[in-house]
Amino acid sequence: MVINLDVTLRDGGYRNNFDFPLDYARHHVRESVAAGIEWIEIGYRNGSFKPRPGIGRTGLGADDYIRALAEVVPPEHLCMIVHPKNITEDDLPRMYEAGARMVRFCLPSGAPEAGLALLARAVDLGFTTTVNITRVSQLDGRRLAELAAMSGDSGADVVYLADSNGSMLPREVSRLVTLVRSVTDAAIGLHAHNNLGLALANAIAAVEAGATWIDSSVLGMGKGPGNLVTEQWLAYLGRGGRTEGHDLGRILALAHRMEGEFAEAAPSLPLPDLVLGHFDLSVEERAKLPQGRISDAFSAARELTATGAR
Repeated sequence: MVINLDVTLRDGGYRNNFDFPLDYARHHVRESVAAGIEWIEIGYRNGSFKPRPGIGRTGLGADDYIRALAEVVPPEHLCMIVHPKNITEDDLPRMYEAGARMVRFCLPSGAPEAGLALLARAVDLGFTTTVNITRVSQLDGRRLAELAAMSGDSGADVVYLADSNGSMLPREVSRLVTLVRSVTDAAIGLHAHNNLGLALANAIAAVEAGATWIDSSVLGMGKGPGNLVTEQWLAYLGRGGRTEGHDLGRILALAHRMEGEFAEAAPSLPLPDLVLGHFDLSVEERAKLPQGRISDAFSAARELTATGAR
């Protein structure tokens, strides 16, 4: 069975500075759960990795926001995601009391110890927990295996491979899922980005290799060119006879409302983001690419790669 996790309100927040009106957020979680999506990631706690001026409610994840969503769906569907540097141990019981029942940790590969200590505390509090190993395309296999094993040993229920740069190919996803499965008993998940238009293919490859948790967003709304598109993913599962209680029609209605309310939700694949995916560069490197002719951006990205920007 595949567990589906919606990331629209958080990853989609990179498109509108996390400024989703509360009434829409409540509608989104209610309709997503009614459509059979198991978990809804409702936002960051205390901000994204880099500070953003004027960041909205789904980037802050305040207690009253969590409570407002827990009024419309059972808490066992609500999760928060955190960068360990942005929170303290005090945030964890407050999130639990407010109504979140899963917490996801973005684990820095260079210094994971603080994040793993917070993870162990979250396990003690009764949270379902995931570790999101970011930018896996830039990690060597040995380091990825170490991080996955440490995460499982610290109590993570799920170890997620995050293709943050949207640069991975299906065969690479299969290889990394197989590798991580060999070093931990935790479930394996995939968080795909769509720079190369391969998010759906990569999700299929991940599940075929043994992953059981998949992230997606409605209309693919997310950072850069976005994430795996929930509607496409559910349509694929349905075509394969794996509907598993999901209501694609309800998700399509939600997508239609999003199209009408948020111009930023429109699916797109900007050419600079395709270039970033091709060279396995992070979205933060986009600011270094010249504006104007895409050929100039392509040349600049190639030079960044040659000089070790990755």
